[in-house]
Amino acid sequence: MLRIVTGTAALLLVTGAAANQTRCEKILAHLSEELADASCVESADLTTQNPATTPANNAITSLPAFAFTPQTDRSVIAPSAAKRTPITKAVPGVQIQARFADDPLGQGRFLLRLPDHWNGGLVVAGASGTRSEFNGDFAWSDYVVQQGYAYASQNKGVLNLRFSTAADPLACRLNPASPLYVTFYDNDPGQQFSRWRDFMVAAARVARRGVNAHYGTAARYTYAVGTSNGGYQVRRAIETAPELFDGGVDWEGTFVDPHAPNLLTDLPAGVRNFGDYATGNPGSPYAPNGTAAKNIVAAGYPPDIVVTTPSATLSLWGNYWTSFWEVTQCQWQKRLDPTFDTYANAGTATYNYVARLSQSDVAAQLASFATTGKIKRPLITVAGTMDALLPIDHHARAYARLVHARDAATTHRDDDEAAPESFAPYRLYEIQNGNHIETYQDTFPQLELIEPHAQQAFDLLVQHVQGGAPLPPDQCVARSGTILAAPSTSGHCAALFVP
Repeated sequence: MLRIVTGTAALLLVTGAAANQTRCEKILAHLSEELADASCVESADLTTQNPATTPANNAITSLPAFAFTPQTDRSVIAPSAAKRTPITKAVPGVQIQARFADDPLGQGRFLLRLPDHWNGGLVVAGASGTRSEFNGDFAWSDYVVQQGYAYASQNKGVLNLRFSTAADPLACRLNPASPLYVTFYDNDPGQQFSRWRDFMVAAARVARRGVNAHYGTAARYTYAVGTSNGGYQVRRAIETAPELFDGGVDWEGTFVDPHAPNLLTDLPAGVRNFGDYATGNPGSPYAPNGTAAKNIVAAGYPPDIVVTTPSATLSLWGNYWTSFWEVTQCQWQKRLDPTFDTYANAGTATYNYVARLSQSDVAAQLASFATTGKIKRPLITVAGTMDALLPIDHHARAYARLVHARDAATTHRDDDEAAPESFAPYRLYEIQNGNHIETYQDTFPQLELIEPHAQQAFDLLVQHVQGGAPLPPDQCVARSGTILAAPSTSGHCAALFVP
């Protein structure tokens, strides 16, 4: 016989059921409208010291190989193992992995880590390249969860890549000498790069709800952090969502602007000239004063570093040529200027952004997700002078110029104009000899790691936001140095490379 319980007795039953819920059940119930395919685990350790913290590559078996590569992703922006963030303790807590329920493409993914010993703060991370929500596990998560921060991340709403063939009109070869082609999910229909900002903001919103559900109180402070395209996400978050973020640190953020410079103006020069530079046509191989080398430097790139071993000649530019220059150019061109025939004639080397302005809507495409420089919360950029993917003068310094130009334009308004919004502080810390890929230091010891400086910048940001400490001025951080409260000189590094 069915017995319906009403009144006080029913309320006691419901209350008792709620009391019997696990922590995971409570959080997932609270986020049921925001998340789909969610899993939650009680973790003995939220750091990567715990092998279960980062899933295996291809762990989502319903996806093709290489669509989801978290183990690879966390290594892309971090130094090699011996140089990474020290892990000094286990951090017990709760870890949630899920999809964003309202993503029409079904690719947007979300990660949330909630340490038991919480300091009241939340860190929301961007993702570099086309990487997953686990991209920052070594570089950012290990650092902040040990301090007690809740940590959230996302994947810009897009999966990674799938292997393909030259017959696929969206396929990109890995480099000019490679027979291998891949297709990036972010070149598929509906994957406009403007989505990148939206998923950073969505992650912050969902994470804040998750924090409130778990701890019973709102996060006191929320910070944005990210590297490369994730650094771009940080900039857009600080420009457009000041109600969600108290400040941000962007590490080697990508500068996006329809006016030169941008990735589509810079990358073709590297692709076009590296072959002649490496083979010595004309002149000698790897000649630093040869025509090809001068053309690459003139396009904004830092000088090359060449190391000769008994078995090979190793070139910093060669690493970028093999792994980044052409495939990145192809990826962006197929999204932003798809009518250009990528591999016709001389291939990507023939791409001319200025010429394409009158032949396509590439400028409008870039403008649709451009950075503005109108920051509304404190923001720090940390960038290396030897970055040969996002050259410092065309990305970090270009963004700094944009921020300062916006400041100046508003400060010098006409008297009858409305009073300007108060501008949040911005700082650029240039790391002498820092480059885009931390593990390259293993081959080229002249390079400096950026990770420790990015983490120091985060601590300085927290001290500024929460304690009112002044941010150190813009500066060049010397080799083996640190960000100084009172540097002897401020501003840019005098040279991109110091031996």
